[in-house]
Amino acid sequence: MKNLKLLPLFILVCTFFSACSKQEDKPEKLLRHVVLFGFDTTVTADQVKEIEDAFQALPKQIEQIKDYEWGTDCSPEGLQKGLTHCFFVTFHSEKDRNDYLVHPAHQAFGKLINGKLSAITVVDYWVK
Repeated sequence: MKNLKLLPLFILVCTFFSACSKQEDKPEKLLRHVVLFGFDTTVTADQVKEIEDAFQALPKQIEQIKDYEWGTDCSPEGLQKGLTHCFFVTFHSEKDRNDYLVHPAHQAFGKLINGKLSAITVVDYWVK
């Protein structure tokens, strides 16, 4: 019976240490690199797909990329200003981001998109 009284305290301590260990696995800061594309009207659907696939391949080629996601615009607000694609890349440091920018795979990707975009916007921010 005495041990049952300690059970809630035991559960509380286990929960606390479990939460702390999960927080230690996360880096303190995350740097997001948001890239928005609008495609020139002369670009074909096959060319758009090639660019999507090439951007999607970058995380496997560049170890500094810690997370990646992308999608196409579906907003009903009409505020896209010609931007149709959003790519969301995560880094753990400015050095990682800077290494990504000069990485040969990223440079080759830049050559692939050259002349095919009507608009591009890039915003980097630290997660708060």
